[in-house]
Amino acid sequence: MAKQTKQGRIIILSGPSGAGKTTLHDLLLKHPRFSRRIVRSISATTRAPRGQERHGREYLFLSQPVFTSRIKREHFLEWAKVFDNYYGTPRKNVQEVLKTGKSVLLCIDVQGGRLVKDKDPSAISIFVKTPSLEELKRRLKARGTDSKESMALRLKTAREELRQACYYDHVVINDSLDHAQQALEDILVSYGI
Repeated sequence: MAKQTKQGRIIILSGPSGAGKTTLHDLLLKHPRFSRRIVRSISATTRAPRGQERHGREYLFLSQPVFTSRIKREHFLEWAKVFDNYYGTPRKNVQEVLKTGKSVLLCIDVQGGRLVKDKDPSAISIFVKTPSLEELKRRLKARGTDSKESMALRLKTAREELRQACYYDHVVINDSLDHAQQALEDILVSYGI
């Protein structure tokens, strides 16, 4: 009799811009315990590549007409328009990874996080936030990548996103990177990942 492969889990990591979710995401994928058990989901987006980003590595960079046609064909597990660009998680890629018994890590906005959790209640949802809105503002300013207008929009959006934290299974406060990383790892270990 063939051995049945254990089904993987979807892990949702969400939070406002500047909270550190992408940094935690990257650290998790490099961790020896999790690097063989968790696969990074590559999102699709209509935004232009930044710096050294390449198609298929950081994102699947798509034109708006291609993206919207894929929405109509239900290509995405979830999708949303965020800061004037579309972002989405290709459904087929996630399903293929889960069948291998590995888990899939989605680093997505709260709109997408809620949609995925509604479709798959067994998904592990984790919300990452800073200790305060002032700290978030400081981090966004320190990045130096946003205009005043863009930063104001990100802060306004962050206030709305913070109200969504109550819908997540877990909240990790990123007061220090080491503390937040350990909290995230402890959550995943508690699920047997």
